[in-house]
Amino acid sequence: MKRYLLILTLCLIGLTAAGQGNPYDLNDECYRHFSNAELTVGTPEYRAHGDSLLKSALQYGDKKAEVLYYVTELKNITKSLSKVRTPTVEDNMRVEDAKDMVLRMSEKNGYMQYYYYGLEIVQNYYYNHGQKAVAMRIVEDAHEYATKKHDEFGIWYTSKYLIALYREREDYITSRTYIREALDTYENSKDPSIRRQSPSRLYCDLSDTYPVASDSMYICIDKAVKTASTHLDTTRANFYIAVRAALQKDYRLYRHKADECLGDKAFPTARIAHPKFFDAVDKLIDGRNIDPKEVVDTLVSSRNVKFLANIAEVYDNGRLAFELEKQLVRRLERNLSKVGMANLAEMNAHLGNTTLTENLLESKRDLARTTMIIAILIAVILLGALLFTLFQMNSLRKSKKKDEEMIAKLKEANETVRLANEAKTRFVQNMSHEVRTPLNAIVGFSQLLSLPDDVFSSQEKEEFSQHIINNTKMLNMLLDDILNASSMDSGKYKITIEDSECLSMCRTAMSSAEHRLQPGVQMIFKPETEEPYWFRTDPGRVQQILVNFLTNACKHTAEGTITLTTSTTSNPGYMTFAVEDTGTGVPADQAEAIFNRFTKLNEFVQGTGLGLSICREISERMGGRVWLDTSYTGGARFVFTVPLNPEPVA
Repeated sequence: MKRYLLILTLCLIGLTAAGQGNPYDLNDECYRHFSNAELTVGTPEYRAHGDSLLKSALQYGDKKAEVLYYVTELKNITKSLSKVRTPTVEDNMRVEDAKDMVLRMSEKNGYMQYYYYGLEIVQNYYYNHGQKAVAMRIVEDAHEYATKKHDEFGIWYTSKYLIALYREREDYITSRTYIREALDTYENSKDPSIRRQSPSRLYCDLSDTYPVASDSMYICIDKAVKTASTHLDTTRANFYIAVRAALQKDYRLYRHKADECLGDKAFPTARIAHPKFFDAVDKLIDGRNIDPKEVVDTLVSSRNVKFLANIAEVYDNGRLAFELEKQLVRRLERNLSKVGMANLAEMNAHLGNTTLTENLLESKRDLARTTMIIAILIAVILLGALLFTLFQMNSLRKSKKKDEEMIAKLKEANETVRLANEAKTRFVQNMSHEVRTPLNAIVGFSQLLSLPDDVFSSQEKEEFSQHIINNTKMLNMLLDDILNASSMDSGKYKITIEDSECLSMCRTAMSSAEHRLQPGVQMIFKPETEEPYWFRTDPGRVQQILVNFLTNACKHTAEGTITLTTSTTSNPGYMTFAVEDTGTGVPADQAEAIFNRFTKLNEFVQGTGLGLSICREISERMGGRVWLDTSYTGGARFVFTVPLNPEPVA
């Protein structure tokens, strides 16, 4: 997080014209007072320098100096509160008022870059006081404001902040949305303050949002290497090159890049990965033992643990890969629990602060009314006394009515919280059941593998290992469904249209699902033509839908075939994909119900009941359609269409 603050602050400084001894290009007198104010922020001496800055800014008509005065005011307030362990409602109101003043003055005088700098100050204030949800909301509101105003710098600035906040939560799906937005802004912007920045870090972050060892991950790493312009960019790119080399068993390149990282003084402070990451990879290459729990507790991020798990699979150490994944799941469960409890506590505190704020405002209004009444009493004693009595009676009636309305609202809010808690409990119970099945399988086969070597043959042990890996992937699929549904509900699920090749997407989807085939079942691909066919769509979303169709077919097909077909003639203007199987099929009267969330025809089949619902939402966002072909009687046939010439996605 601190790395992003440093980078963004440097971006801000780079926006101002560089004059000799006056980098802000202010009036000399204003700059002198500004420098003194900056040096004394948070101290008793600041007040005199701050007042002098505002006075000189107004005297010389220096609009930038006037804006900077309000920025220093905001810095002074937050700095003076930095040592306060728990800020009061009044403290937060002072910060909010100062932030709003920076926004108004920045808009009025045309220096919006200082508004975003002010947001950096405010979000740091809340973040450092443990109010992370408030900090997140402030940046998201600023991003929405910048988007509404078509402010390229604001979009760029806030997107990079949101990337850092969501990566810290290890929410890679949401962070991918903002990474792509930042990259789009960079590619299309002519703003020199944006163009002079290097997108290398963004490409590294984007690679982390894709499956390990996927083509998309490798493409992002290549782009990160090509766009690296600073030493830190190169250090980060070297780490990702080393990971890719280890995954591809390129020992010479891995050793070279690993040594460069370990010999780089910037590597430990960059928090890209713990140096022990390379020690663990070396042990895998040499066939030595690794303590999974120690690795998970040591490495900086869950993503690095995923790297290590995949490298373990590459070096035929499936058991270690499983242990790493299991330890990672436990760590993620602990982190999710901590985040959930922290958010709940913060929400309760925010609710209390909001109520207290309303009471304070009401008290101020009552005080104003009382003051007015006293003034009338002084002017007209006799008449004032009568008016005062009547007003107090009316005020009491209004206060009683407001109290009754407040009680009703609180009861309604309490009922809403109760219903939400019940819904959460039901969801947790359902998910506990779904997660327990693969976990039980994983634990069971792990216990079988721990038996003496002469109990089972090598072939049987290999089969047990494969069952463990399959159930681990099944567990990941359950979590991905939940994250995808959450991303759609929050409105942050983005469709990215690009040139895509049909046959490649289909074959990639089949390779992702074929490990789920039941014994004796054959998966077949029948394209309309064997020639490559290019059209514009979102390849990742298309593959996500096809993998879901194929996985469902594998679950419900015990014998026969599963066939994937493509066609541009079945529905003119659309690419039509169809997955048909010889399995149990779906009753015609359930053809629409199965696309509802949490709907499962067979409760004994693994899954969240979210997959088909997510597929339909994705297809509709892409301008296409998903349905069950009820005319097919040999099993089940799911059809997906997507436009060959899609409209631009907003």
